[in-house]
Amino acid sequence: MSSHGQEKNNREKGQVGILTLMVASAAVGGTVQYGYNLAIMNAPTVYIQNFINETFQERWETQLEMYEITLIWTFIVSIFSLGGLTGALVAGPMSIHFGRKKTLLLNNIFLMSSALLAVTSRQARSFEMIIISRFLVGINAGVSMNVQPMYFGESAPKHLRGAVALSSAVFTSFGVVMGQVVGLRELLGCESCWPYLLASNAVPGFIQLLTLPWFPESPRYLLIDCGDKEACLKALRQLRGCEVQKSELDEMMQEQAEAEGKRAQHPWELFTDRSIRWQLISITVLSSAMQMCGNDSIYFYATYIFQEAGISAEHTQYVTIGTGTCEFTACILCNLLIERQGRRQLLMGGYALMTCWAIVFTLALSFQNATPWMPYLSMVCVFTYILSFGMGPAGVTVIVPTEIFNQTARPAAYMIASSLMWLNLFIIGMVFPFLVNGLGQFCFVPFGAICLLASLYIGVFLPETKGKTLPTITNEFNKLNFHKQERREQKYNQAHYHLGEILHSTAL
Repeated sequence: MSSHGQEKNNREKGQVGILTLMVASAAVGGTVQYGYNLAIMNAPTVYIQNFINETFQERWETQLEMYEITLIWTFIVSIFSLGGLTGALVAGPMSIHFGRKKTLLLNNIFLMSSALLAVTSRQARSFEMIIISRFLVGINAGVSMNVQPMYFGESAPKHLRGAVALSSAVFTSFGVVMGQVVGLRELLGCESCWPYLLASNAVPGFIQLLTLPWFPESPRYLLIDCGDKEACLKALRQLRGCEVQKSELDEMMQEQAEAEGKRAQHPWELFTDRSIRWQLISITVLSSAMQMCGNDSIYFYATYIFQEAGISAEHTQYVTIGTGTCEFTACILCNLLIERQGRRQLLMGGYALMTCWAIVFTLALSFQNATPWMPYLSMVCVFTYILSFGMGPAGVTVIVPTEIFNQTARPAAYMIASSLMWLNLFIIGMVFPFLVNGLGQFCFVPFGAICLLASLYIGVFLPETKGKTLPTITNEFNKLNFHKQERREQKYNQAHYHLGEILHSTAL
């Protein structure tokens, strides 16, 4: 191998090594929390419901009806989504004011407060502490789901940007698996340990607090938001493990020049900015479809399907771990493919496959009792639906705002996208039981329709962003944002701008 080739190979190894450590440090206390805190609530359901009833009896000598206990339990579970929505709304201002890395560190305040309330709730005889705990950990997850992909996307080199940003989804699904394992009856999923199960989310938070301070802030934030070129270069050298590539720095400098004199935009300002109209429509469609596609609902349906297939109730918890492992494996595979296949193909293909499996799942549910093997087809549909989701929508959706919005609009775009995700998660959680009761075996027909519409939108309107700079992606969106005459004027102005930049650099 030539010396140039050897040098390039060493540089790429250095990039991957340091980035991997940074990604693991940020994600272990970041998006891991979203998946983990979704999963750990399944095991202690009966124990917490009994605790609620006992608390009422001790305080007011009142025996609650079953529907009242279920209502309080549903509120405990659902308030996680409302906390996530709150976190999504505060994440933008926090990431602008404190920076990406410091926001992730400060976010652990919500997590530790939540863990403290959860672990002391039984001793204090207060189910209200569990409600507050779930709300606080929801805020933590909402901030992480916003800021972590932004931090990753702004820190990674262009050729690794998709894979690094997509790792947020990998760690989310890893959190689901970890929560399912820790929630086993043999570990913390027993009656005596449920407060410790709810508080166990503090462990990943401690790991992040100990490791993340050793890594730098987002280079783009340092250069464009803070105007600190030296700090940006230092961060880039630390993340790349070598001297900074001139082309990478030039791209950042160009974005800084375009953002000069501009402040970070507020979410409501994006709705009136015609130059990003189709970018905003795209993240609205993708963020809504990600939660409205029914993937989370199929987890709720999984236990029923497994029992119909003849799996005993005591063994269902082990099979359920397979669903989380399935999504985790799919996200890893998606991470390996994203820089080869591109974002658009994985998104469109994922939703198209989910449409097909929703149809097969509906048929399997309709003929559940017709033949002995039909429940096994339903089991296959559960796993393939989750696999299809993990192969595209689960991961690619969260990196799109990083690639199609500039530095001034990116935090606001993430606030809108995450708010829609959390709001739709709450709506689906509340509506799904009624869909099951009203539509029966046809309850996945609406989800299949949403997947089909999402796939069509991506195929027609969403441009590929793999390996492209922000100006190139913006020009492709401008074909939709502006009419032909306006595009000609814009190209003319851009040509003059670039000419001015060339003359300025030549003069220097």
